[in-house]
Amino acid sequence: MIETSAVRAASSRLEGRVRRTPVMQADDNLWFKLEQVQHAGSFKTRGMVNQILAAPAVPVAGIVAASGGNAGLAAAYAARELGVPAEVFVPVTAPAVKVAKLGKLGARVVQVGNEYAEAYAAAVVAARDSGALFCHAYDDPNMVAGNGTLGLELLDQIPSGFDTVLVAVGGGGLIAGVIAALEPAVRVVAVEPVTASALHSALAAGEPVDVPVSGVAADSLGARRVGRIAYEMAVAHRTPSVLVDDQAIVDARRRLWDDYRLAVEHGTAAAYAALTSGAYVPAEGERVVVLLCGANTNPADLA
Repeated sequence: MIETSAVRAASSRLEGRVRRTPVMQADDNLWFKLEQVQHAGSFKTRGMVNQILAAPAVPVAGIVAASGGNAGLAAAYAARELGVPAEVFVPVTAPAVKVAKLGKLGARVVQVGNEYAEAYAAAVVAARDSGALFCHAYDDPNMVAGNGTLGLELLDQIPSGFDTVLVAVGGGGLIAGVIAALEPAVRVVAVEPVTASALHSALAAGEPVDVPVSGVAADSLGARRVGRIAYEMAVAHRTPSVLVDDQAIVDARRRLWDDYRLAVEHGTAAAYAALTSGAYVPAEGERVVVLLCGANTNPADLA
């Protein structure tokens, strides 16, 4: 379990190292947290920087991370800024735009397997062999606490208050941090693709279980099994999970561009899809925040 005090400590540690991302009011009772403008294009930079800074020491070999794309970009950015080497394992299915950016950030990129779980297994072996610090993409206390700092920002940025936050979930590193930062004062709702529903399936099974992974958002929400931290936080706070299908995600991504000129990746659009598809229907007067958590996408199809 991650306490709010750990999120506050992470906030102090990250001061001046990550962006305080803006909030946009989209309607009378709807706000977007624009975390897609964070360094390296996603919230994961918060967690990765905190994870490295909180480590007792970083070995000469540097860090190793596994990712569907965004965690790797965050790791590469954090390593460059902190002056340590980085090796990032990604599946061969990772979007080309993310792989290219990894190289530009100075990381050594290794592509292996067809999904995150296979890249993860290879990264664990590589870290063990080299002695590098393994930085988990989501199931690490310092990663979770760092991610949760965006929740503390929301409390300052919407002084009138809000009732609910919709969070897209893959491995659970973001929602666990948001729960730690905001519950019980604010209700946190998980949103997952039907074809990559690790948290939803874990809550139904009573424990984390392996799930099949596919669909348009698999590159960023494609964890085969939800993290233990996220599962325990969700159970403790009775966090609900709603599911959205691929077409709803595609439509929501298009609407974010057409209506607000916000270019985000499919995994990010999943959170908004909960509203646009009716998977989550707010009560009358309910004040809702949608976390827009990443923008590492090729926007050509939005033109």
